[in-house]
Amino acid sequence: MYGNTLYGLAKYAREAEDSYTPEEYFVDLARYVPPFLAELRELSALYETEGYEIGYLEHNLRDLFDQCFITTATWGLVLWERMYGVTTNMSLSYEQRREILMAKLRGQSTTTKQMIEDTAAAFSGGEVQVIEDNPHHHFIVRFVGVKGIPRNMQAFIDMLEDIKPAHLSYSFEYTYTVWGNLKGLTWGDLKAQTWGEIRIMEGV
Repeated sequence: MYGNTLYGLAKYAREAEDSYTPEEYFVDLARYVPPFLAELRELSALYETEGYEIGYLEHNLRDLFDQCFITTATWGLVLWERMYGVTTNMSLSYEQRREILMAKLRGQSTTTKQMIEDTAAAFSGGEVQVIEDNPHHHFIVRFVGVKGIPRNMQAFIDMLEDIKPAHLSYSFEYTYTVWGNLKGLTWGDLKAQTWGEIRIMEGV
């Protein structure tokens, strides 16, 4: 353990620093002083040196500010995950980890139909309908905003198990392209795609 962070959980924090080049964040301080000062050799060298440091400081401050919000956090996601009791999985992308956290955030209150719809939408990135079958203590999660099986589905199932009432069962329904959706297209329009790709093609 280094400080308060378990080894291996903060590797993203070092990515920007490892790839840092001084020119990337340089701030031209000479622009803010009269030309006769900027032309002095000693001051010109000072402005240049300080420009690199100030630029890098500004970059780090912006980066630190980004960690204060789930939607922009990168290396700070591990802290959000610790706060909400989410297991850190470094094999997931930043976006997938944010989806899990946003769903966890939405699931903090009493479970309702709307909460499940919002949680599912956070994972799928599209509209979701929850169809209740109360006599059978069952509900269906229908993904209508995106086609096919949404990515990060296992994480959503894990989250759903956490927030749904224990006595309720559930199932999923996915949206796919059907032959009727393809009436306005020719074989030439579709020949470059497989049927698997057409089944989840948007805009048809």
